[in-house]
Amino acid sequence: MVNIRPAVKDDSADIARLFLISSDGLAEYIWSEVAEPGETAAEAGARRYARKDVAFSYEQCIMAELGGQTVGMAHSFPMEEDPDAPPCTDPVLRPYFELEDYGSLYISGLAVHEPHRNAGVGGALMEAVNRRAKDLALPRISLICFEQNAGAMRLYQRLGFREIARRPVVPHPCLHYTDGDAILMAREIWTL
Repeated sequence: MVNIRPAVKDDSADIARLFLISSDGLAEYIWSEVAEPGETAAEAGARRYARKDVAFSYEQCIMAELGGQTVGMAHSFPMEEDPDAPPCTDPVLRPYFELEDYGSLYISGLAVHEPHRNAGVGGALMEAVNRRAKDLALPRISLICFEQNAGAMRLYQRLGFREIARRPVVPHPCLHYTDGDAILMAREIWTL
């Protein structure tokens, strides 16, 4: 039986490891840019998720456990337009900043450790994200998926997500996919 629970600060290292799985190299790129001297990208990610009161915090994560062991996570936050936000000047990140669905609950990361995939963990996490969107009175859920990630694309399409917009991937050695598009997908919340 999958146990879904809110993340706590002590989950930050697990969250970072799972983000490295879910982001197809994008988290590694971002975290290597903000890492302190001598700090690995994963350590920078754990530090980032240990923060409070920001979008990229453990407070925005839910954890999936089997037998008391963390096997997955989902990170989501309400996508709100910030008119005071400076424009993105990083060419690698710009496509993702252009793919925002304001007014949705944005899933920035969803991952399940490989030995526990196809066992209902991802579905349980998605149901919890859907409940969170309902609790926040948000009408839909959004996410970005790499076009080349065929397995994830099939899953999200099967769950009813549809394409909203796309932008070409800007290649970088950290990214797992160096061609194709990043695709913004969304679906209306569903009644559980």
